[in-house]
Amino acid sequence: MTDQQKANGLTYRDAGVDVDAGNDFVEAIKPAVRSTARPGMMGGIGGFGGLFDLKAAGFDDPVLVAATDGVGTKLKIAIETGLHGGIGIDLVAMCVNDLLAQGAQPLFFLDYYATGALDIEQGQAIVEGIAEGCRQAGCGLIGGETAEMPGLYAPGDYDLAGFSVGAAERDSLLPRPAQNGDILLGLASTGPHSNGYSLIRKIVETAGLDWHDPSPFGGGTVAEALIAPTRIYVRAGLAAAAHPGLRGFAHITGGGLTENVPRVLPDDLAARIDPDAWPRPPVFDWLAQAGGVEETEMRRAFNLGIGMVAVVAPAAVAEIRTILEAEGETVFEIGTLCPRDEAAVVYGPR
Repeated sequence: MTDQQKANGLTYRDAGVDVDAGNDFVEAIKPAVRSTARPGMMGGIGGFGGLFDLKAAGFDDPVLVAATDGVGTKLKIAIETGLHGGIGIDLVAMCVNDLLAQGAQPLFFLDYYATGALDIEQGQAIVEGIAEGCRQAGCGLIGGETAEMPGLYAPGDYDLAGFSVGAAERDSLLPRPAQNGDILLGLASTGPHSNGYSLIRKIVETAGLDWHDPSPFGGGTVAEALIAPTRIYVRAGLAAAAHPGLRGFAHITGGGLTENVPRVLPDDLAARIDPDAWPRPPVFDWLAQAGGVEETEMRRAFNLGIGMVAVVAPAAVAEIRTILEAEGETVFEIGTLCPRDEAAVVYGPR
């Protein structure tokens, strides 16, 4: 302790927490927050809680649906390269895509941003990404928490968590009962999204690659290719969910198609998926080869190019596919539902 500190006493800043920087950060992110305005939002950031008016949002008999998630170790790529802009989109996507799987329209989002020492430029890039994700999903960013915790996080490190609430009219909740013979439509992903990054980082390290090296599977540098944000399927999915032939959606996150598709099926049905029904993005073939990863492990760890699966009545396939494609989605017919027995597996051979 210096003589000056002894004379004046310690401050919060001496302990590593800069309250003034926190206030400056709130001012810096206000334009991004305002850009997410939507019907139902009340007030602005800075209060003790965010307010939302369901009646003003146009609901008659709503059921609220909540989801929370993070980005996982994909954050390490952003931290090590300074590519923070898309991470906020990932944070929103992981929550709102889950809301879509229940048929809910995302209403609002809150974020938790924790770091050792607040870097306003870094934080602003993250929040601007969160705002972009909210705009894509049509939900309002109504609040959040910025926690400066020296000693808990190494210099430059941070963590993110997100929380979103959506609503659906009671009679439009998903999934609806699926039936034997229903068709599975796969919506293309933008890459690994936000899952499997502990394995991805291990493979990149084992392959002797630097994040700034040219990517062996396209997309710029290794970091630029692997940090592509998770696709947000909300607008297309809600448009398709208005069709009575849409039975449900499965968001393909950790566990891949193997574990996520069964979550929207009744106990007596299974999914039979043809892994050759869509072109597997080059990143996954590279990961399998460079890491010597077995096919069964690839299927459990990664989405393999399919970020969302729609369960559709056979008679509605053409119409629902047209709706999804009109909203910008790339759609593949990847399988069918069949009775659950010993011969019914989530994947066929590859």
